[in-house]
This record gives sequence, C-alpha cells and structure tokens, in this order.
Amino acid sequence: MIMQGKKGLIVGVANNKSIAYGIAKACKEQGAKIALTFLNETLEKRVRPIAEELGSGEYVYELDVSKPEHFVSLRENLERDFGSLDFIVHSVAFASKEALSGEFMNVSKEAFSQAMEISVYSLIELTREMRPLLSAGGSILTLSYLGAVRYVTHYNVMGVAKAGLEASVRYLAYDLGQDGIRVNAISAGPIKTLAASGIGDFKLMLKWNEVNSPLRRNVSIEDVGNSAMYLLSDLSSGVTGEVHYVDCGYNMMGICATHEEEGKVVVS
Repeated sequence: MIMQGKKGLIVGVANNKSIAYGIAKACKEQGAKIALTFLNETLEKRVRPIAEELGSGEYVYELDVSKPEHFVSLRENLERDFGSLDFIVHSVAFASKEALSGEFMNVSKEAFSQAMEISVYSLIELTREMRPLLSAGGSILTLSYLGAVRYVTHYNVMGVAKAGLEASVRYLAYDLGQDGIRVNAISAGPIKTLAASGIGDFKLMLKWNEVNSPLRRNVSIEDVGNSAMYLLSDLSSGVTGEVHYVDCGYNMMGICATHEEEGKVVVS
C-alpha cells in the first residue's frame, strides 16, 4: 500500500461528509496511521466515531487554532503518541456570515482579521509548531478554492483569505524545502459540506459548476481524497509549492457552456 508505515495529522474533520474525512479515509485505505483533532465538545462527538472507524480512536486531540496553547499541547501529545509525523493536512477556514455577503469593501476590520487568522495564519502556526516532528520527505497539504484567484459571488473575504493561504504555501514550501519537506494545496471544486452551508446561493454554485465543467459533474470528497493522498505520499516527491485543482476542470473554463434554443443562445 502506498501510505504503509506513514503517520499523519489531519486537522479539520467535521463529519463524514467533510473534505478532510475524504482525505483521511483515502490515506487510511492506503495504510496510513492517522491522528485527528476536534475544535470543541460539540464537534468532538462527531469526530470520535470517525476516529474509531479509521482505527484512530486513541489519537484524537483538541485544537482550537485561535489558542496558541492548544498547538503546544497537540505537539506534546503527538510526540508522545506518534514520535514523528510524515504528513499534515490543514483543512481549517472560517469567516463570519456578514463577511460573506454584501460588498467586500464593507467588511469590518474585525471580521477580516478573524478570517485571516483562522484560515491563513493557522497553517503557518501549525507548520511551525509541528516542524520538530516532521520527518525528512514529509508533506503538508492545505485546502483552497478558485475564489483565491477569481471573483466568486458570496465568497468575499474568504476569497482574499484563500489567496493569502496559497501565497503562504509558496513561502512555506521554500522555507521547508531545504529539509526535504513539501508544502502544497488542493483547490477543490464546490462540495456540499458543513463549511459550504454558510455560502449564499450554494445550490446554484453546485449546479453551475456541474453544467460548465468539462467533466459535466461536481467533484466528490473521494475525488479530493485520492488526489490528496497522492500529494501526501512519496508518489509526489518532486512536487512542492503547487496549487493542484480538483474541480472536474472548471478552473480552465473561459466562457460558460451554452446551447441554442428557438434561435436564441441560452446558458445551459
């Protein structure tokens, strides 16, 4: 199996429909040993059954990325229980509801700072704090979205946060490259997850991507999980600083798909 003997930390599993779950499952199926984190008591109740399913019931730890002391505790626990890490998955993002609607220029400084801290700085802090545990040849992966490089309705401050996240991937890739550690991102197409529920007109977004992507469908957490497993494994040993699109090709489209109906050009 491709991930046999590998040990990894996956941050951000919310339930069995989350992208992080798809990644965890793909890595587990290829032989990896996995540790999971939970944000609070409410999410702990959802994460622990998933950990049991993945054979990781003993390796579930609390992590609120807004609390520096949680990173320290997490590192100490992982050092005790795992010794070292071969890969890390960062699947954390947050923006307040008001920061995802209206005109972007009206976002408050507080909402902007919160989105950047939770969605971007958490990757930097996680990398720095877990660095002593990462083995040479290790891999770090985070999750982005097309809104980082293009305007997406209702994405607002999160688009700017994802742009910062993708830039952080490149700078971290350079910093850690001297130690043989790779840092990459996956830019996944829209998936109906708990996090996506906060984005306005999300059902329309799903339909639009389905109609206009070259593969004529939306991606699944299995699609993303398999691509992530590749980037976390030795198969991608020469890949770092990249943003890998897993969106059925939607990112390459210029003009939306159309057809003729009664002599008129109509959006599909």
